Amino acid sequence: MEAYKRWVRANKDYVHSLESLANGLTWLLPERFSGSEIGPEAVTSFLGIITAVHEHIIETTPTQRNAGQVESSSFPYSLCITLLKDLETLVEVAAQQIFGDDRKWNFIAATEATKVLVRLAIFWNSGYKMVLHGGESVNIEKGQDAYNSQQRQGHFAYPGNLNGTYYYGQATWNLEGRALSALSRFGANARMVSEPTWLRRVQHQQAIMEPPIKTAEKPSLSSILSEKGVYGGLFLMGEVMFIVRPLVYVLLIRKNGTQSWFPWFTSLAIDLIANGVLSYVTALRTIRKDPLFDLSNQERDELRRRKLMWALYLMRDPFFMKYTRKRLDHTQKLLGPVPVIGFFAEKLIELAIGAQTRYTYMSGS
Repeated sequence: MEAYKRWVRANKDYVHSLESLANGLTWLLPERFSGSEIGPEAVTSFLGIITAVHEHIIETTPTQRNAGQVESSSFPYSLCITLLKDLETLVEVAAQQIFGDDRKWNFIAATEATKVLVRLAIFWNSGYKMVLHGGESVNIEKGQDAYNSQQRQGHFAYPGNLNGTYYYGQATWNLEGRALSALSRFGANARMVSEPTWLRRVQHQQAIMEPPIKTAEKPSLSSILSEKGVYGGLFLMGEVMFIVRPLVYVLLIRKNGTQSWFPWFTSLAIDLIANGVLSYVTALRTIRKDPLFDLSNQERDELRRRKLMWALYLMRDPFFMKYTRKRLDHTQKLLGPVPVIGFFAEKLIELAIGAQTRYTYMSGS
């Protein structure tokens, strides 16, 4: 397994090219949106699982900063969510073929319930930080964001001694900075040469015996409520509402049917309330004008992404059947006589209508 991981990491560009080609060809499989598409969906799910596993292997590549450390032993929640999303369409198609249109919602609800449990585990394991891309992306520490930003800009601040070398201020790439950096490296090398072997052995033994640096503990539920008060509770409520929204939507469809407006409006209301609450509390500031919730760039992008996902309500029944489908048919008739454009418009509309028949393609979860 380790040899396979090394091969994937060493040939990641080649692997990505093959995966993109294979995933693109799946849309050309026969009977893609017909009544017997278990085979094509099984192929698509298999390729999606392979792609997710390869991405996980590449993302967990040891870097120079932790080359001597073993890979994290924590449970790969993000990979679990990705695998569930790759399998859910196959589950929906197989359940529809075997058990019928009505009973398939039992299996879809079970899949959504599993995703809710995994996302709640991600929410808890991250210290109640915002869940990114439905749990498929890891919400890294803000300190790591700052480090990556400094690394991209070429600015590093090292307070104190690092391997016998002292750095003062920023290592800017001007003439003076390069000269100081060269002198520091020369001094470090000279020190390593002049030090006797027994002294280096003692220093190495001391470094091994030193206790590891303690990382900051993740905040608990009680600490968030005590520090943020009511607004901390509102933040938690908004995030939990976003996580459980797909399950509530599926359970209501299972009870009322796809052509009922009640599931559609209830799901939209949960989305609006959750995003409204999160937008409100994250915009608050303390008495000293500091943000009450210091969001990272990833979390700000996540809030924008969730709002963009509201466009999927146009493709969900009963809104789709009553309004969107009519507009698509009108567009197809309008562009049909136009050479080339009409052909591509017809194919795009056909794909959109076919994808709309699957809950998992339009769920946004």
